[in-house]
Amino acid sequence: MSGHSKWSKIKRSKGNADASRGQLFTKLTKEIIFASRQGGVNPEGNFRLRLAIQKARDNNMPLDNIERAIKKGSGELGGAILVELTLEGYGPGGVAVMVEATTDNRNRTVSDVRSTLAKHGGNLGENGSVSWIFESKGVLVAEVNPKNKDDIELLAIDAGADDVKEGEDYLEILTQPQQLEEVRKAVEGKTKVLSSEVSLIPKTMVVPDEKGYFSMLKLLDHLEELDDVQHVYANIDFPPDIMEKYESGTV
Repeated sequence: MSGHSKWSKIKRSKGNADASRGQLFTKLTKEIIFASRQGGVNPEGNFRLRLAIQKARDNNMPLDNIERAIKKGSGELGGAILVELTLEGYGPGGVAVMVEATTDNRNRTVSDVRSTLAKHGGNLGENGSVSWIFESKGVLVAEVNPKNKDDIELLAIDAGADDVKEGEDYLEILTQPQQLEEVRKAVEGKTKVLSSEVSLIPKTMVVPDEKGYFSMLKLLDHLEELDDVQHVYANIDFPPDIMEKYESGTV
């Protein structure tokens, strides 16, 4: 699983479950609101809204919450005007960082991201400074076992997957964004889909020393905790031993 995905999984297991779920629901709500406002409230004709609703369901978000978020997006329930920001910068050791945010106060969000990067040895960059390192991909994570792993991989490839990466008990399937739903339909009939979303995947990776890995994990933690931040991406992959140490709290 790519670095940011593994980091997010570990982060959820480390924190208070109720607090983490509340923060996650807030971010999912913002995504549904913005998708509804941008492309309309009918999921059939709004690809982004379909993905946002699916992600909310994957995370067991109540249907009432989903419907309320759609109504807010339509303007039926009012609410603050949200704008989207994509901020680019560098973490310690020159790791490229992309931050996607949804906010009602652009200046506050930029200031929060800038100061968080600076506190962890990074800095905010200009538009275009690191975006060229990343490409938009559909990312689907499916649960597998030794008996069905090969079959699931073939199903995904036949449905249009670009690449499949094997983990111990999962497959990470990469697709073109427009193929994500088709691949999901093919796979979820045979196994449990753990997550599926359109994500930014780095084309090249940075490999720091052990101190650099832990510095980046702490930076990613603090960026993700910012209320306005929706997604954080970095061109770094974390080895299993690093993740185990981080999860155990020994660093």
